[in-house]
Amino acid sequence: MLIVAGPVGASEHDGGSHPERPARVGAVLAGIDDLHLGSDLITVDARPATRDDLLRVHDAQYVDELEAFSRRGGGSLDPDTYVTDTSWDAARRAAGAGIAAVDALGARGEGVAFVVVRPPGHHAEGARGMGFCLLNNVAVTAAALTARGERVVVVDWDVHHGNGTQEIFWDDPAVLYVSTHQWPLYPGTGRPEEVGGPGAIGATLNVPLPPGATGDVLLQVMDDVVAPAVEAFRADWVLVSCGYDAHRDDPLAELMLSSADFGALARRVAQFVPSPGRLVLFLEGGYDLQALRRSTAATLGALMGDPAEPEAPTFGGPGGDAVRSAARDRKRALDEASDRLHALGSLDAPVTVRRRDESGGAP
Repeated sequence: MLIVAGPVGASEHDGGSHPERPARVGAVLAGIDDLHLGSDLITVDARPATRDDLLRVHDAQYVDELEAFSRRGGGSLDPDTYVTDTSWDAARRAAGAGIAAVDALGARGEGVAFVVVRPPGHHAEGARGMGFCLLNNVAVTAAALTARGERVVVVDWDVHHGNGTQEIFWDDPAVLYVSTHQWPLYPGTGRPEEVGGPGAIGATLNVPLPPGATGDVLLQVMDDVVAPAVEAFRADWVLVSCGYDAHRDDPLAELMLSSADFGALARRVAQFVPSPGRLVLFLEGGYDLQALRRSTAATLGALMGDPAEPEAPTFGGPGGDAVRSAARDRKRALDEASDRLHALGSLDAPVTVRRRDESGGAP
């Protein structure tokens, strides 16, 4: 069963010729239609996030200023990020859609949810929007879950690092944030040495990849680096920042994935889910409309047991050395962080994931 929350942003929040445009929602919905799911497809409305929902992850001043800015007609937050007179309403609904998806999954006890919304969210920090993002949709849902006592893994396979999600949960031991992303590339964050704050050492996991990396490299990351950390973390929910701008046809980046690679990634991430009805995917980037359509179909088809994929998987690109280097750099940073805590006498500081002794492993 597939639960689609939304859609949001099919007409509102329109920046004209901007690459983050309403047509993206249409491409995603076309990809879902290509699966012909019939009664296995359920749609739930995206309710606006409440102020309390937003204030778990965003500063009150930023929330108030963003709403007022939109009500006045909007403008530019930065050279990349626009706001229109309808953007606030769209952003609130986008931020609330994930909570609606979680509630729908909880009521049914099975299925997978896809949150089809824009504007996207993973670049939005606690006190500012940036990188096409106004409110951090996946973070709002993750924080709602942790407020209920749940533990959450966020897997971010967007081609850009989710600096906002990392910043929001930097010192939160209840959220394990995992990102694969092209390096160097906007926003310039996401080094392997960034492993979390003193209260959540190891709860941030970054694997930057070189231009040209192919699907087999992403699967290597999931198997060799991410899987051990997720197993140790023991999450209750898995949320995915599901960007498709790592596709080889995307105009804004240089990774070389095909739609089939996203299907394979989805199957790997599904193995992290602790029980049925605990996987939610959130639309993030992806700016070539045909690639977006094909990748949506491949991702959801893989999760729904439909192996039909319009493209072949990719392999042989660079990045294997980068994966191994990232694992070593992460382990070194974890050792140093642990030593600092011991030096400060903080022997009882919460460490959210178990340490591994293998030289190439990651906690």
